[in-house]
Amino acid sequence: MSLIVQKYGGSSVADAQSIKRVAKRIVETRKAGNDVVVAVSAMGDTTDELIDLANEVTPIQAPRELDMLLTAGERISMALLAMAIKAMGYDARSFTGSQAGMITDATHGAARIVDVTPVRLREALDDGAIVIVAGFQGFSRDTKDITTLGRGGSDTTAVALAAALSADVCEIYTDVDGIFTSDPRVVPLARKIDRITSEEMLELAASGAKVLHIRAVEYARRHGVTLHVRSSFSNNEGTIVYDPTSLPEGETMEQPIISGVATDLSEAKITVVGVPDVPGAAAKIFRIVAKTNANVDMIVQNVSAAATGRTDISFTLPKPEGQGALTALRNEQSELGFESLQYDDQIGKLALVGAGMRTNSGVSAKLFEALYDSGINIEMISTSEIRVSVVTRADMVNEAARAVHTAFGLDNEIEAVVYAGTGR
Repeated sequence: MSLIVQKYGGSSVADAQSIKRVAKRIVETRKAGNDVVVAVSAMGDTTDELIDLANEVTPIQAPRELDMLLTAGERISMALLAMAIKAMGYDARSFTGSQAGMITDATHGAARIVDVTPVRLREALDDGAIVIVAGFQGFSRDTKDITTLGRGGSDTTAVALAAALSADVCEIYTDVDGIFTSDPRVVPLARKIDRITSEEMLELAASGAKVLHIRAVEYARRHGVTLHVRSSFSNNEGTIVYDPTSLPEGETMEQPIISGVATDLSEAKITVVGVPDVPGAAAKIFRIVAKTNANVDMIVQNVSAAATGRTDISFTLPKPEGQGALTALRNEQSELGFESLQYDDQIGKLALVGAGMRTNSGVSAKLFEALYDSGINIEMISTSEIRVSVVTRADMVNEAARAVHTAFGLDNEIEAVVYAGTGR
């Protein structure tokens, strides 16, 4: 008997009919002789609606109370799903994050898992029940408060449960048939990938691919959890995310030069103009930015102008963190000695990812040529061993993705199917 952990996103449980369809799939997995643990997200756009409601009440919410509010969405879907399974004649028990033993730190809105103690889940499994767990939430032992893991937290919940319970596989159900060479909503001719390394998936997730949350991929890689990303709207095989170091000795898999093209419109760019080109200037700037807890992504420093002895430093960061970083830098302008600040939230990032880049030359040249042929200007460039990222205008990034996807021969002959809306 195998233990399978399944995760269903908001689009998979968007309404009563969807919940019944998911319940049927879960029961079929149980009928096949497997123990089943399910992590479930809030229904459809429930989380967004709760946030909107909170904003109507007050523009500044107490973090503790906002977490308490938002966890209600998952509690609704977990209870309804358990009811649907029970109506089909199978025992099911629903648990909140705290009841499931999801222990986190005390950070509201972006808590990190520090331990998982699934005692009650094991008891329910031993009794033959199907276990339903509210995703996205946990409990802080220090403060005794409910916490949330941040957007995409249900993915992380599922992976953490799979690791703690030593599950055979963690199935992440979404509204597409797996992981594609690009977002099929942006690149309709994107191809489904059958297998991808956790290293490549980390780069894609960090570059904007939304099919898997980066923290879930990190957790899976660290704890040796195999992921199977597939659609809850079809029975098609999905994509296996695997750790190549876990393959049996002597077994290898040929890796494609390019695995995928990711896009991201969630970042902004700050340029610190006229920075004195002296040792320690950059360190001072990013020490101040770090104090705002901003997550800096790409950094570019121009060559110093000989006449002035000054340079410009540009960096990207998530849009919600932009204003905080700007304010902090302005407050220290006299100390840092820069001339001015520029803020640009109309940028888009495109990333090309593939483990095969390590042993193949000419990837960057082909990327830049494809963008040039499409009349797309590059503003910033960043690379890693298996990734090349560029920043361009936000209104050009989708066109850039399609051009690059075609240039690297990734196009499929038919358009990909997206079964639901924009939810996960």
